[in-house]
Amino acid sequence: MTKKFLLSVSFALALHAADLSYWVEPCTHKETGCVAGDVELGRWALEAWQNASNGRIHFVAADRDHARLRIVWAMPEEGLYGETVPIEVNGKPGAQVNVRIVDSGSNDPLLRDTIVYLTCLHESGHALGLAHTRDFADIMYSFQYGGDIAEYFARYRRKLARREDIRKNSGLSAGDRARLLEALR
Repeated sequence: MTKKFLLSVSFALALHAADLSYWVEPCTHKETGCVAGDVELGRWALEAWQNASNGRIHFVAADRDHARLRIVWAMPEEGLYGETVPIEVNGKPGAQVNVRIVDSGSNDPLLRDTIVYLTCLHESGHALGLAHTRDFADIMYSFQYGGDIAEYFARYRRKLARREDIRKNSGLSAGDRARLLEALR
């Protein structure tokens, strides 16, 4: 196991039946590629994990300084899609989810939203203590095992007729849900 994963597991272990404070960075730095609607995508990703937790996690909005889980928009040179790093907040373990907005090379705004949402979902999964998997169906799948990156995002995109459909299609597999509940035991 990597140090990053071990630290996120200790974060997850502190979550049992907890209110978890979070903050999503407003889109104030144009150079990140963030647009105002990305904040909502970050919140929807957390909502998906909350719903999958069977009531064990309840996300509560907070200001940046008090949020134990923070989603921030990374600069283009800061990684491929995202990274989750441990932080300490008022003496308690937390996580910062760094999401890089990747230009899909498409004029399809729903594909762009798909990439941002799924990246928020994947990285916040790490913040909750989940490791990468080899199962292409999982949001926690790692491309280090191979796989078609474009198809990974396209298959989710095909489920969407409009942006609001993202909220109805969590992007979590049965395996993701089971591993979350196991991590929260």
